[in-house]
Amino acid sequence: MEKIKVGVLRETKFPPDKRVVLSPLEAKTLTETYPNVELLIQSSDIRCYKDHEYIEQGLSVVEHINDCDILLGVKEVALDHLIPNKKYLFFSHTAKEQVYNRKLLKHLLEKKIQIIDHEYLTDESGVRLVAFGRWAGLVGAYNSLWAYGLKTKKFTLKRAHECLDLNELKQEIKKVKLDPIKILITGGGRVAHGAMEILDELSLIEKVSAQHFLTKSYNQPVYAQIDPWQYLERKDGLPFDFKYFIKHPCQHNSIFKPYSKTADLFIACHFWDEKSPVFMSIDDMRESDFSMKIIADVSCDVNGPIPSTVRASTIAEPLYGFDIKQAQEIGAFEPNALTVMAVDNLPGELPRNASDDFGQGLLDRVFPYLFGSDDKGVIYRASITTLEGKLNEPFKYLQHFIEQE
Repeated sequence: MEKIKVGVLRETKFPPDKRVVLSPLEAKTLTETYPNVELLIQSSDIRCYKDHEYIEQGLSVVEHINDCDILLGVKEVALDHLIPNKKYLFFSHTAKEQVYNRKLLKHLLEKKIQIIDHEYLTDESGVRLVAFGRWAGLVGAYNSLWAYGLKTKKFTLKRAHECLDLNELKQEIKKVKLDPIKILITGGGRVAHGAMEILDELSLIEKVSAQHFLTKSYNQPVYAQIDPWQYLERKDGLPFDFKYFIKHPCQHNSIFKPYSKTADLFIACHFWDEKSPVFMSIDDMRESDFSMKIIADVSCDVNGPIPSTVRASTIAEPLYGFDIKQAQEIGAFEPNALTVMAVDNLPGELPRNASDDFGQGLLDRVFPYLFGSDDKGVIYRASITTLEGKLNEPFKYLQHFIEQE
């Protein structure tokens, strides 16, 4: 059996991300499951799992991983750290023509690197095999409550990243004290379910239907979760069809506006295509009965469907304010501020839990194809570029994007 040398990368993206693709126990499991794999852990002083934790599992921690065949990471690798003629696994954020990563895609091609993008590791039905979405929703919802406590001065919570793990975070939210507010969650996937998991920890919050959310008053805090068919409608008047929406997002209108006049706190966990209608316009927000006071934009589509998301924020400084009248950023808690939380790497606030979950997904659902036969096309479908320095067939559409300046 051919020997494969695999390296777990030190994350190089800034701001620093403490996540890792494999915990020490998962890394050990990999070597036990695949005896032909030699695993090297690149030393890191920012990783949530320390070097000594890998060494204690009998793993090799090294500085250089240049002689590895396959390199495993989480976020984009810095351009000057890319090693030619290798297979990489990480989130490249290139396949949707993200302009800020055009140089990365060009470097991957020039260096004849095969990038296997975590986002496109799917089964034959198109269902993603690994994702951090649940953790983004968990932390995003927690941060929205943390922001509410600061804004109202009714309670204080630890920052999510100050909690050791999810158990401590769930203990912390028992301190939450809410007025009878209405909380809205958009989306129905992993992210939204993560957000609901946090709200469901609070017995004082009741989940209600979208209809009741819009029409009834309550003496206690409530939340509603709405799916695309509850905030979008087809332009042709036919019943909403999710598959049609995915193929033709521009053939829809937003019917979200009533929620903007009812919700006090909005946790945005939806997927948004730039061809989709926006959720609300700045003019909608300027109407006198606009009710939102805090928007936790977990989806974080900058200058996208929510006008107040003017930039991504960071774990270090997660909040900023938005002056609706002037349509510009201000201090998070100024008197006329809509408070915005738009951190774009929320799972990094619970890095050990998020890493454990992600690594187990790789072990169970990806590595059998990476280190065995890719008979179901899992690796093929996720490979944006090839070792020949070309775009893989499913991603040929990116050629015009590469050629743009």
